[in-house]
Amino acid sequence: MNHPIDPYAGELPPSARDGRLGVGVISAGRVGAVLGAALRAAGHQVVGVHAVSADSQDRAETLLPGAPVLDVPEILRRAELILLAVPDDVLPEVVRGAAEAGHFQPGQLVIHTSGRFGTGVLAPAEAAGAVTLAIHPAMTFTGMSLDLQRLSACAFAVTAGEDVLPVAQALTVEMGGEPVVVAEQHRPAYHAALAHASNHLNILTAQSAQLLEGIGVEDPSRVLGPLMQASLDNALASGAGALTGPVARGDAGTVAEHLQVLADPGHPQDVRGAYQAMALSAAQRAVERGLISERTAAELMDLLTEEH
Repeated sequence: MNHPIDPYAGELPPSARDGRLGVGVISAGRVGAVLGAALRAAGHQVVGVHAVSADSQDRAETLLPGAPVLDVPEILRRAELILLAVPDDVLPEVVRGAAEAGHFQPGQLVIHTSGRFGTGVLAPAEAAGAVTLAIHPAMTFTGMSLDLQRLSACAFAVTAGEDVLPVAQALTVEMGGEPVVVAEQHRPAYHAALAHASNHLNILTAQSAQLLEGIGVEDPSRVLGPLMQASLDNALASGAGALTGPVARGDAGTVAEHLQVLADPGHPQDVRGAYQAMALSAAQRAVERGLISERTAAELMDLLTEEH
C-alpha cells in the first residue's frame, strides 16, 4: 500500500489528489468500467480489473485500455481503492468471502456502487481495517464512453461514516458527479424511488408506444417524445402541481371510456391494470390538492376499482 488514506483526515491526501491512487475494479460491467474510466480520467491508476464475460472483457479493453485483467484476490492485493460494481444480490457474498479469505487491507478504500445498500454490507471489510463508502450514481448506464460525459449531470448518493464522508464526496466530484448525502437507513427508500421513476417510466413508455402501434401509428416516439418530455420537465419543476388530464379534471366519462377501450383483448393486457393503478394515485393526489371534490374522487375511485 503506497498511499493509505487516513480515515480521520476528512479528505483525500495530496498524493491521492495527484492521481497516484491504485484502483481495482470488480467488475467491468456497465457501471464498473465507466466509473473506473472516470477515476482514471481524474488521474488515478487502474491497477487491475475483473472481467469474466466476453462483454466485460470488451468493455475493459475499450474503457480501461492497458489495465490488467486479474482475478479478485490479486486485485485486492494490488489496489488501494477497490470499486465493487457487482450486482446487488451477490454483493454481500463477495464482501464476506473476500474478508474471510483475508484479502482486505487496513487503510484500503472499499467502495460499492449499489443503490440498495449503505455501508453496512461492507462491515466485514471495515472489520479488517478498510475504509468503507457507498457511492451510487443515479443514472442508467450503457457501458460506453458517452456515459462519461453524462456523469457531469449525474447525482451520486453517498453514504459513509461522518469522519470519512468528505472522502466519498471528493471522489464523487473527481468522477464529475454531484454528491447527495443519503443516510444508511434511507438507502432502500432512495433505491425504490429511483427504480420506480426509471424502470416504470420505461414500462409506461413501452406500453403507450405499443398501443399507438396497434392503431397504426408508425413512429410512436414522434408522438410521445415531445409530450412526455414536456410532462417530465413540468413534473420536475412543479411536482404534483403539474398534474393534468381527465382524472385531474374529474372527467369520469373519459376515464370510463379509456377503461372500456383498454379491456379490448386486442390491446396489451397489462396496460389496463397499470392505467388503473396510476389513475387511482392521480385521483388521490388531485383531491388532496383541491383539484377535484371528494365526491368526484370517490366516483373515479369506484370506477377505477371495478372488475371488468
